[in-house]
Amino acid sequence: MSALPTPSSPDRSFDLPLWSHKRLAHVEQALSHWVGHGAPAGLGDAMRYAVLDGGKRLRPLLVLAAHEAVCGGKARATFDAAALRAACAVELIHAYSLVHDDMPCMDDDVLRRGKPTVHVRFGQAQALLAGDALQALAFELLTPDDGAIPAATQAALCRLLARAAGSGGMAGGQAIDLISVGAALTEDRLRQMHRLKTGALLQGSVLMGAICGHADPIADPTVYAALSDYGAAMGLAFQVVDDILDVVADSATLGKTAGKDAAAAKPTYVSLLGLDRAQAQAQELLEQAHAALARSGLPDARALAALADMLVRRSC
Repeated sequence: MSALPTPSSPDRSFDLPLWSHKRLAHVEQALSHWVGHGAPAGLGDAMRYAVLDGGKRLRPLLVLAAHEAVCGGKARATFDAAALRAACAVELIHAYSLVHDDMPCMDDDVLRRGKPTVHVRFGQAQALLAGDALQALAFELLTPDDGAIPAATQAALCRLLARAAGSGGMAGGQAIDLISVGAALTEDRLRQMHRLKTGALLQGSVLMGAICGHADPIADPTVYAALSDYGAAMGLAFQVVDDILDVVADSATLGKTAGKDAAAAKPTYVSLLGLDRAQAQAQELLEQAHAALARSGLPDARALAALADMLVRRSC
């Protein structure tokens, strides 16, 4: 039996690695330019360690893919200011969450992205401050004072990111996770936890990209709702696959400690449903994501479709 479900009818004509490579070059350059410079007392070093040289960059790719889909799928050598800044902002929020989640008061992990976690490398106090600074920088990126992003777009992006990261999103999901150790959760409760902890930021990434492409929930309700559904399905699928990989992959492949959820008695899709049903759940969510893209009516959403396939068949 394969570890993960096979994606349904991926578009073989779309070169996702080539598409991703070109866009991630811009993201990496921007992150290196924006993160940590001028921060005092070694704080910048901890910030850059947390963000640079590692990670899938899935969230930035979702921002850029949604932006391009709404704009008509036109390939660009560069991206408009809003899309690139939004792509970097979601990655900074993700990075800050990992720094804090790995600390002893949370998941107490020592390995992330194949290297020691930030608190192991820099100490707990510096890790806490680095996470705080990365969160603040994310919103600073979305509000440049040079007029590059219209004020209304700045406000919409900040609202989406704050909701995805706060008590109604990532932080709320983490709170549920912490009190659920050793508990017997229902499938509905587990789904709620993961929609908040992991799914909200992935869904927010898609919607931020749509906003950067000038998709409006009022003016373009069909497109916006379909992309919201796509993001929700992908957000949950990511966590289902993460739970599967925690069982079937090793630490070297994952770049983080494998089997830690089971060792910590954390509820997961595999512990609740079993491996076969968890795999089936991932496949069902992938099909929901593709169906949502079909409903959107967007002329070229191949990048979003390919990212969905990649997310479900990933091995790390």
